[in-house]
Amino acid sequence: MCITPIKLNMEKAKHILLKGSYNDDRNIVEVGIDEAGRGALAGPVTVSAVIMPHGFNHPLIKDSKLLNESQRKEAREIVLDNAIAYSVQHIDIETIESTNILKATLLGMKECLNTIDNSFNFILVDGDQFHGYEGIPFKTVIGGDNKYSSIAAASILAKTSRDMLMKELDEETPGYGWNSNKGYGTKQHITAIKEMGSSDVHRPSFISHLLTTTNSLF
Repeated sequence: MCITPIKLNMEKAKHILLKGSYNDDRNIVEVGIDEAGRGALAGPVTVSAVIMPHGFNHPLIKDSKLLNESQRKEAREIVLDNAIAYSVQHIDIETIESTNILKATLLGMKECLNTIDNSFNFILVDGDQFHGYEGIPFKTVIGGDNKYSSIAAASILAKTSRDMLMKELDEETPGYGWNSNKGYGTKQHITAIKEMGSSDVHRPSFISHLLTTTNSLF
């Protein structure tokens, strides 16, 4: 018997809504957390925490990596217009270098939770790394930014906030292409580092490691 494979309709997939909340109980106030920039060669790692209304969803509220720049800008406004509360924290290069990228990211999560202007009683974190916060129940979710709206909203704020900062840094320190590569290790960026040397915005430990494996990256 011949079985015809089922093909995913990509147009329909674009409009799939994420689950509005992890918990069905409306008395549970969830805060979603995500980051941007962990793998970049330059710039901070940026973490965001967002509390959205219970059950909130929207076709553009999804993993920021699945949106183009124009869509991310629109999605950012949707998050800002609808969020109950949010916090965005940039963790600087000095902290990344003096600890490590994981510890810096976890610090960013803690700072977001310390500064978000609303109470919450459940934490939803993208990925599988979180050490807890003040005994509040939490759940880590691999790929959570494309499963739950609160994490997706955090993904969008972290990504767009960091992108705006990298564009400002590109104007202050031109030549590395941060306006387009946002500090990530593109071929153009690595070539610029080789020709111009590093800057104060680069992460020394990331550059020394990646430059030794440049040939394997492309």
